[in-house]
Amino acid sequence: MFSRFLHDPAMDDLLVESRPGWVLLTLNRPAQRNALTTALLGRLADALEAAAADPAVRVAVVTGAGGNFAAGADITEMADKTAAQAAADPRKAHWARIAAFPRPLIAAVNGHALGGGLELALNADLIVLGADARIGLTETSLGIIPGAGGTQRLTALIGRSRAARMILTGEIVDAPTAEAWGLASWRAEGDALPLAAELADRLSRRAPLALDAAKSVIRMAAEGALAEGFRQERARFEALHDSADKAEGVRAFLAKRRPEFRGE
Repeated sequence: MFSRFLHDPAMDDLLVESRPGWVLLTLNRPAQRNALTTALLGRLADALEAAAADPAVRVAVVTGAGGNFAAGADITEMADKTAAQAAADPRKAHWARIAAFPRPLIAAVNGHALGGGLELALNADLIVLGADARIGLTETSLGIIPGAGGTQRLTALIGRSRAARMILTGEIVDAPTAEAWGLASWRAEGDALPLAAELADRLSRRAPLALDAAKSVIRMAAEGALAEGFRQERARFEALHDSADKAEGVRAFLAKRRPEFRGE
């Protein structure tokens, strides 16, 4: 039952609040800018699956605590990860379960949504950007690439030229730019969450079967031809974990210095 997620002290890194007709899921690691540990990603997937099984929950909103959405994966978890370990990583299954959520999903994005944080937002059906939102797929700065659908979903959403600009250079863009490029459904004048909550209230009063069906066919239109792209993205992401450049990129990030990549 979905109620088991409410007030569960074991889930302090994910706050779950039930609202009439919808649920608010808040990533709660503010000191780490809500970096997505494997455990947090799994709990988010669990909560979404529980929400999907509860007929009283018609919409879900995901946001982040402390002024940021999510600053990517927890880099300390990937420091020593090999390609074989990346291939067996439980994160793959967690991402698949998040993508399979059948109800409307709204991302309320304030502050930074980088790397896996932006990939999480790209899994949402509606993205609401706060005025201070800054988004990017910065993985090439670490010697890897996005591995949770980011290259495919971003390209499908904003086009090849702009996606290449963001992914190849690691550029972080602001909310007005992201909106102008078609990444956001709405841009709030301040905090994204009040507008996202208003949208969730509105959607929760609409016909749930129709919303679920509409989400399904919209997703099919947007991603139906991307299956091979998703597979290739993940394979290349995993393979890069054995490169010397990935090891150097992570070391440099943790040491807060510029990496020296050698193409090895």
